[in-house]
Amino acid sequence: MEWFVWCGAVVSLVGLFGLAWCIYRVAAARRKGLTDDELREAVRRVVPINMGALGLSVIGLMMVTVGVFLA
Repeated sequence: MEWFVWCGAVVSLVGLFGLAWCIYRVAAARRKGLTDDELREAVRRVVPINMGALGLSVIGLMMVTVGVFLA
C-alpha cells in the first residue's frame, strides 16, 4: 500500500498548488484596485476552483491516511 500513500501525497500537493493559485489570483485582483463589484466578480470566479482544490487536497490526505492504516 506504499503506492497508495505516494499517490495520495501527489493528489494532496496538486490540491495545495490549486489553493495557492487561488490565493494568488485574488491577491492580484486586489492589487489592481478594482471596484467592489469587479472584485466581487473576480472572487466569484475563483470560488469553484478553490473549493475543488480544497476537496482534492482532502481526498489526497484521506488516501494517505488509508494507505498508512493498510500498510
